[in-house]
Amino acid sequence: MKVEIKPGKGKGTMVAPPSKSMAHRLLIGGGLSKGTSVIEGISSSEDMKATLDCLSAIGAKYSIDGDKVTITGADIRNIPKGAVLRCRESGSTLRFFIPICLLDGKTFTLTGSEKLLSRPLSVYEDIFKKQGITFEAAPDKITVGGKLKSGTFKIKGNISSQFITGLLFVLPLMEEDSVIQLIPPVESCSYIDLTIEALAAFGIKIEWRDEKTLFIKGGQEYKAVSAKVEGDYSNAAFFAALNELGSEIEMAGLNPESLQGDKAYEKYFALLGKGTPTINIADCPDLGPILFAVAAVKGGGIFTGTRRLKIKESDRAGAMAEELSKFGVAVTVSEDSVVVYPHDFHAPTETLCGHNDHRIVMSCAVLSTVTGGIIEGAEASRKSLPDFFERLEKLGFEVIRHDA
Repeated sequence: MKVEIKPGKGKGTMVAPPSKSMAHRLLIGGGLSKGTSVIEGISSSEDMKATLDCLSAIGAKYSIDGDKVTITGADIRNIPKGAVLRCRESGSTLRFFIPICLLDGKTFTLTGSEKLLSRPLSVYEDIFKKQGITFEAAPDKITVGGKLKSGTFKIKGNISSQFITGLLFVLPLMEEDSVIQLIPPVESCSYIDLTIEALAAFGIKIEWRDEKTLFIKGGQEYKAVSAKVEGDYSNAAFFAALNELGSEIEMAGLNPESLQGDKAYEKYFALLGKGTPTINIADCPDLGPILFAVAAVKGGGIFTGTRRLKIKESDRAGAMAEELSKFGVAVTVSEDSVVVYPHDFHAPTETLCGHNDHRIVMSCAVLSTVTGGIIEGAEASRKSLPDFFERLEKLGFEVIRHDA
């Protein structure tokens, strides 16, 4: 789908979409609980559909009424034999469900896009090899078989927190206690804390023994709850960025006490435009594309802790460098840093590309509100925010869809 955005400024109130990170966690908590949970604030994004598909595959039952999901937990130690878990393009879904498949000793298959299945899973591979668990990766699927055991897990702290969250979902269900030791440096701590907060809602207790040691008591069980997903700072950042470019948009529905790491956009946006700031995004890598976009308009910036952007839905640093060059902006991408240089920002010289990545599409859209622009592959925004362009229109921006 091609979308054209005309230059303009928006005005109005934007209610933040529900947090995708918390929604994954609450849905899975409901799927692991005894009894029936009600989770409000679930979007119709592709990632949410992936998690719901996988919950259904392991035996959970759910119904949807608007943004409310009523879910009855599965018998997780008796997952239907031969279950296939379809993860679509959701990295969270894949990494969260792999350990869940190792609770009853059967063999299961998880599928997803080729790009998703090419993303690193070595953390799990190393653990499973030590425990004698089968792990077979192919371009279109992953097969796992065996039973995960409790114990002490030593994991590098600078890998995706999704691996740690995946273990935190299942280790409380083991008979014995477990410990996760994070090898410094520890990144994405905020996402681990978000998991601990979500699990606590279901009665599961995870304890930080120190800044790099997690203690997980065995013999716990999930208790069904009613919960509401808080507003999402990650997607709210795209609308807040519009204010940095001259719009007047009031953000609503965000929890000021939220543990979401992407809440950092508030302080980082304030730094941009004041010289050429150095900003470390190791704890909030998903903010990378929109921070690069704002820096492109406001005089540049130096970003560190960008290493993991290479293994997202696209190579996000490289993708943004390519798209920003169309606006006349020079970008240098290194192993763990990105420099956006001061420049004369101008209208794009050619059609923008979404790189099949929702955050690239939305960042290009924000830039296009300044200069105008056409984005090819704009449908990728549906992955996390299906109504993104409708939200822009409600704020007063002119959006033209060139084809379905």
